Amino acid sequence: MNFNLYEAFLIFIRGVLMGSADIVPGVSGGTIALITGIYERLIYSISKINFKFIKPLVKLDLKGFWNELLDEIDFAFFIPLVLGIGIAMLTLAKVITYCMDVHTALTFSFFLGLIIASAYVLLKKIHKLGIKHIIFTVIGLVLAYIFVSLNPIAANHSLPVLFISGMIAICAMILPGISGSFLLLLLGQYEYMLTALHELHFTEIIVFIVGALIGILGFSKLLNYLLKNYEEFTMAFLIGVMLGTLKIPVVNIASNVAFTIPALLPCIIVAVIAFMIIIIMETQFNYIE
Repeated sequence: MNFNLYEAFLIFIRGVLMGSADIVPGVSGGTIALITGIYERLIYSISKINFKFIKPLVKLDLKGFWNELLDEIDFAFFIPLVLGIGIAMLTLAKVITYCMDVHTALTFSFFLGLIIASAYVLLKKIHKLGIKHIIFTVIGLVLAYIFVSLNPIAANHSLPVLFISGMIAICAMILPGISGSFLLLLLGQYEYMLTALHELHFTEIIVFIVGALIGILGFSKLLNYLLKNYEEFTMAFLIGVMLGTLKIPVVNIASNVAFTIPALLPCIIVAVIAFMIIIIMETQFNYIE
């Protein structure tokens, strides 16, 4: 395992940004991973985990276990990334909740700018836009619009439900354009899990994380295949998903401010700032192989 302190710090910062995004309904941590140049490594590293290191452990072959473990799991990548995501979620959950409750229109204007900029970044990854790309974009847009128009499910908060919610939400969290937090909102678990993070309910948090780990290990293999074999069509579909999810911030802005230039101007300014932040991030962050 090669460990570079400077690279670990850069991965940690990306983790903080991903964790911050994953808290927000409508914004995807996967989008941040893509913009900051670690998405392909993230998906590949997760899909590479096959638990082959368990076999030598059962045979009490500790050297073989250690070698297999280092070969399968990219610790130099995962440790700083997970640390950054965890710190962001624990420290920013209250801040995000406060902003959404007290400064709703401005907060969702910021999200609006983030999503539009993220779609633009994905569009740049398609070298030559054709009719097939447009079809996949339209399909993604329609499906996402229907998805965000669904009503939240009135679900209980038992440990099995939290486990399954973790499995489902994590798949969205690593997809650019699909918000795992919004999926939790639809499953009726978003506010409950935010409270669990606030108050450090470790049982609920651990069960949710275990479900997420199982979900992400399976889903990452499919995603890794799609990115390797159909990258541009996958990106086109995700652009449509992002455009479809724009309904969330638009509805929240429209319901909290009057439709006049003086009232909308602060929202427009905030959205433009968010857009520029993503564009600057995309140009300044180097890809980590």
